[in-house]
Amino acid sequence: MTEPDRTARLASRSDPSPFQRRATSVVMSFLFSQRRQDLSRRFLELRRRLTGSPHRVEYFHQADDPYSHAACQLLEPLAAAYDIELAIHLTGPNTGANNPEPELLAAFARRDVAAMAPHRGLRFDDPGSQPAPEAVEGAQGLLVGALEKREFAALAPRIGEALWSGDKDALEALAATHAPADPAAMRAAVEQGTKRRRRLGHYSGGMFYYAGEWYWGVDRIDHLEKRLASLGATRDGAETPIAPRPEIDPGPVRDDGSISLEFFPSLRSPYTAASFDPTLTLARQSGVRLVLRPVLPMVMRGVPATFDKGRYIFTDAGREAALLGTPYGPFLDPIGAPVKRGYSLYPWAASQGKGAELLSSFLRAAFSQGVDTGSDEGMKQVVEQAGLSWSEARAHLDTTDWEEELEANRLAMVNELGLWGVPSYRVSGPTGEPDYAVWGQDRLWLVAHEIRRRIALRRT
Repeated sequence: MTEPDRTARLASRSDPSPFQRRATSVVMSFLFSQRRQDLSRRFLELRRRLTGSPHRVEYFHQADDPYSHAACQLLEPLAAAYDIELAIHLTGPNTGANNPEPELLAAFARRDVAAMAPHRGLRFDDPGSQPAPEAVEGAQGLLVGALEKREFAALAPRIGEALWSGDKDALEALAATHAPADPAAMRAAVEQGTKRRRRLGHYSGGMFYYAGEWYWGVDRIDHLEKRLASLGATRDGAETPIAPRPEIDPGPVRDDGSISLEFFPSLRSPYTAASFDPTLTLARQSGVRLVLRPVLPMVMRGVPATFDKGRYIFTDAGREAALLGTPYGPFLDPIGAPVKRGYSLYPWAASQGKGAELLSSFLRAAFSQGVDTGSDEGMKQVVEQAGLSWSEARAHLDTTDWEEELEANRLAMVNELGLWGVPSYRVSGPTGEPDYAVWGQDRLWLVAHEIRRRIALRRT
């Protein structure tokens, strides 16, 4: 495919016609609705009971993935707390369109897990680089050997710790006491696990799969635990949940204006829709200075999204929205022209002191009210919900004054934060403290913790 052909293909995906947008959104709203999810869960549970099958949880482990190393530390506690059959697979890396920035993702994953792990009772230290290929291959051999001997849950954390710490002696000691699989068996196991993951419709390591739904490692195991508990799968006497998500708690002391929270949202992001208002609430409760830095959606920046990735994101965002107390669905996808129309009003709304209100209103209309934000009628509703004048807004609609600002925000996010997705955050201040940057609505609790830590520093 030539570059012009590729550009045209991406453009068609990123700016569909109004009919395509509405038709696709109707289907998506049904497929990813809570009602359909509940029906699917009931059907699958009925089938499990009729066949006498166990609660079968599948786990997909990638040796050189920090999220997998964190997740495998929960395998023994999960199996001890719930009456489940745990099926474990080794997988290869996430490649192709599902991982458009592999080097950035690898570096971010190490930093992210190192920051998250201590708060979840887990171990991971960022070595500053990925492990050497030969060390990864050795670890995979040990993991496959452990899998064959049904020792994976016990040994995987030790193997991962030796791999990530670069401790060759520890890996060799493990190989001496726990025979690794031969290279051919290792490659076959990884290939088989990768195919199984692809067949079930996912692409990442560190994933749990149970009865039609995916759960991303430590950061989604709370959703899996709730589902298992609702089915009566908790073992007698077990202390659950084994890995509760920390609260979004900025603490009792408000900031005096010395700390800034930069927030990088997108008007087409389901995760932004789930977290936008909770982010505003966090800023308001903590007293930090909120700086909004909106960016264009990834697909409108030429980054393709596969069906599997889109399906997971839209489904997972619904669970995250429910956890954050944000309404979600029905939605009418604002990709393309509606997003640009929304951003065309942002500089004017910001000048009126209503920039946050406009973005919040747009996201609510698109992702929980099913409003056609591409139409004048839909934009009128967005504007008036934000407490702004539609008659004044019309003079600014479809202008391009916003483009330079959003591109500057994107460049800052990529070049300064080392991030490329939304929602992203940067906490800065007080003077002398290095900036802290993180990506994801599931890191709001960590943003709150960082704000609380910095407020405490100011007071000492």
